[in-house]
Amino acid sequence: MFILSILFFITAILYSSVGFGGGSTYLALLLIWDVPYYIFPVLALICNIIVVSGNSINYIRTGNLNLKLLLPYLIGSIPFAFIGGSISLDKEVFEIILFLVLSIAGFLLLINSNSYEETKLKIRQIPKYISIIIGSILGLLSGIVGIGGGIFLSPILFLLKAGYPRQIATTASLFILINSISGVFGQFTKQNVLNNIIDYWPLFILVFIGGQIGNFLNLKFLSNKLLAIITSGLVIFVAIRIGLKIFS
Repeated sequence: MFILSILFFITAILYSSVGFGGGSTYLALLLIWDVPYYIFPVLALICNIIVVSGNSINYIRTGNLNLKLLLPYLIGSIPFAFIGGSISLDKEVFEIILFLVLSIAGFLLLINSNSYEETKLKIRQIPKYISIIIGSILGLLSGIVGIGGGIFLSPILFLLKAGYPRQIATTASLFILINSISGVFGQFTKQNVLNNIIDYWPLFILVFIGGQIGNFLNLKFLSNKLLAIITSGLVIFVAIRIGLKIFS
């Protein structure tokens, strides 16, 4: 538990520094540590909520919230995140889905990182119905695998040039927060979930501390291009780690 807690702490620092909660890496770590399969999605979601709550508040305070960008994705995602969270999935299928999605998202974000400087961006208006459809798909997928979905939404918004990098980071953080809450409620519909997460309370404390540290690093030190590169690197790392576990 001690080593796992330290790794969760480091993950929270890294992911909160780029506006994410770290759910995908939490899941990878829990898989490696052989935590009971039926509880690690809810553990990852709760850690997501703890980390991105601080991120979201600080991003909003700095004036980076764009409600017109965020709301259509939430309209689609919230109900589907709950539905996805209530679905039971075989462990092997879960790992394959997570590996494929993260691999695609990470490489797309890395390829397009040079386009993410604010001075070079020409923001596009995305039709609301497309945003709602994207949000619905991401919400369902996020609820099923037990993550907030921002790690999927952020590369999509970057690729679509739907907002400036800080606006996208804020949108992803709030998307993760609200989706994770919806997903947790969906997970709680399953049996033997709530009573079995109490023993993992040190994880929650350490991700809270790590999240505050990472958020400070984000707001003070990271450039927009570096924000995209670090994000893609983290996503690809997690995908490779899960892939090695699946195919080993």
